[in-house]
Amino acid sequence: MRTELRTNSVNPLAAVRNLGILAHVDAGKTTVTERVLFATGTIHRRGEVHDGTTVTDFDPQERDRGITIFAAAVSCAWSGHRVNLIDTPGHVDFADEVERSLRVLDGAIAVFDAVAGVEPQSESVWRQADRHGVPRIAFVNKLDRAGADLDRAVGSIRTRLHPAPLVVQLPIGTEDGFTGVVDLVRMRALVWADDGGTATEGPVPQELREQADRRRHALEETVAALHPAALEEFCAPPGRLSDATLAGALRDLTLSGEGVVVLCGSAYRNRGIEPLLDAVVAYLPSPLDVPAVRGTHRGAEQRRAADPQRPFAALAFKVTATATGRLTHVRVYSGTIEKGDTVWDPATRRAERVARILRVMADRHEPLDRAVAGDIVAVVGLKSARPGATLCAPDAPLLLEPPAAAEPVVSVAVEARRRIDTDRLAIALARLAEEDPSLVVRTDAETGQTVLSGMGELHLEVAVEKIRRDGGPEVTVGRPRVALRETVDRGVTGFVYRHVHQTGGAGQFAHVVLDVEPLGHEGGRQGGHHGRHEDGDETGFVFRSAVVGGRVPQEYVRAVEAGCRDALAEGPLGGHPVTGLRVTLTDGSTHVKDSSDTAFRTAGRLGLREALRACAMTLLEPVAEVTVTVPEDVVGGVLGDLAARRGRVTGSVARGGAVVLTATVPLAELFGYATRLRGRTQGRGTFTTRPVGHAPAPAAAPVR
Repeated sequence: MRTELRTNSVNPLAAVRNLGILAHVDAGKTTVTERVLFATGTIHRRGEVHDGTTVTDFDPQERDRGITIFAAAVSCAWSGHRVNLIDTPGHVDFADEVERSLRVLDGAIAVFDAVAGVEPQSESVWRQADRHGVPRIAFVNKLDRAGADLDRAVGSIRTRLHPAPLVVQLPIGTEDGFTGVVDLVRMRALVWADDGGTATEGPVPQELREQADRRRHALEETVAALHPAALEEFCAPPGRLSDATLAGALRDLTLSGEGVVVLCGSAYRNRGIEPLLDAVVAYLPSPLDVPAVRGTHRGAEQRRAADPQRPFAALAFKVTATATGRLTHVRVYSGTIEKGDTVWDPATRRAERVARILRVMADRHEPLDRAVAGDIVAVVGLKSARPGATLCAPDAPLLLEPPAAAEPVVSVAVEARRRIDTDRLAIALARLAEEDPSLVVRTDAETGQTVLSGMGELHLEVAVEKIRRDGGPEVTVGRPRVALRETVDRGVTGFVYRHVHQTGGAGQFAHVVLDVEPLGHEGGRQGGHHGRHEDGDETGFVFRSAVVGGRVPQEYVRAVEAGCRDALAEGPLGGHPVTGLRVTLTDGSTHVKDSSDTAFRTAGRLGLREALRACAMTLLEPVAEVTVTVPEDVVGGVLGDLAARRGRVTGSVARGGAVVLTATVPLAELFGYATRLRGRTQGRGTFTTRPVGHAPAPAAAPVR
């Protein structure tokens, strides 16, 4: 039941697959990973999430909470291929773990619930994979559940994610009667026994023959419309595609991102895993199929192909502290590294020695003598490398682009319960921030408090609990605070600022005239929220120069822009970052001796700061899209509670005796919502959130 793979058998990198498992929370990612390890013979007993016995959810908090919190790497072999697999978190609070994993992966399996289809976090991780250009195949899981519907799930993929779904399987049986699949590529049936052992291969059942032929023809039509070579064969007599042509076209469309191969099954019952592994081998890329990694050295771009003979280059994407030492997880892009080698970190300009190299199996490790291009391994001995650091050969420096760090949205004040533990807490917090770049530790300049910031309430709760479980001090946690922003509601024009500073020597002189205005709807306020502005940058800031006649030279214009960006750090309302504004330099003047870049940068900073005080400013608070699933009999109470939290309901869908509500709610109002929802629904309600930007905070709102 192996699918033939057309690769270069001479190059061993062709038999490597680096992929991740992506999905919404509770779609079955960890169970899929567990069944993959079982099917490949890597483990001999199937673990269960609800029992806390899975390989990848090895952290005590993951087992207690029943969710994946930390991305875990495992490795296995299938059909002569090495499969390096990363099980990623599904909860939005841990999206940064997904981001760093996707940065080093070549492909991914997107898992969807056959009842729910595409859920909010499914869409978020899909967009993350789009940004990294990671090819995917889809696995529609839980076909044995009541209400499972493959066609409906595929329809949600088509409408919400927008690739062309290429469904290559037809289920045999429905819901509890689901026993197998029809492979539409090779037109065969695969049926699993109740004990979930190896599938039995046979002909397509007679009662499904007509439907299977119809779906095979529909698959060929879709593929032919997207693939020129397949179209040529499809249009020639007899008007059908051969199995080899179809399989080759499916691989090409997967690698280009024009289509997504869709498979189905039930991971819990161990049905559909072997065909999924065959699809991984057949359709997802090897390190040879992805573009050469790009980096820079002294400002010049360089490329390194996946070749063990090229100079060594790798990216560190995860750091963990274990009882046996500090593990740095790396993806090797080119070259070879052996234990005892010295590597160079071009960002910190430090050389470090690799003491050991390990093949990672979640919390277990297998020692290796070397790692080559295409490998994902952990190394021991690096003292200063952080997630996102480049490691390269000392005689061939290269700096790779690190994963983008997420901006924290929630903060809490933390302090040691006992004063004598203050230093221990500082060390524990520094270790947390080192392992998880989306956690930020700072000292509040006004209150002197230590502030821990992260991606959500659960994220911070897990971080504080980790301090306790790792033997740290007892910690007192203050009420969470959200990351507020300020924006311009009504601007000013012709604001004049002169910077004149005279000392005994050369002085400073800069004269600028600024117009300040809100970006407005064309700047990206979608639905009243402030996200990334289309004509600006990530901070929602646009700078323009309308100076004529050379009254302000171009080099000074750039200095004014830099000064204005400096001023965005603190707004006049409460010292919060400023977003959503356009600044135009309309006029100015210089002094023949006293003008300089420094003078004009200072004028830009102080001038915009004064101009903002003259503007009408609005406070913005972060908002989140909340998806709440509750029984029909408690919908009224849940809606009332959302309204009391200043929530705006945007959708309501009935699904199998439950109602799925979608609402936009200020993030500050969601603290403690999990407890309230459990109480209102007797533990039957669930919810997920995802940040969607900022919105104006009403004057009377309890902004925290």
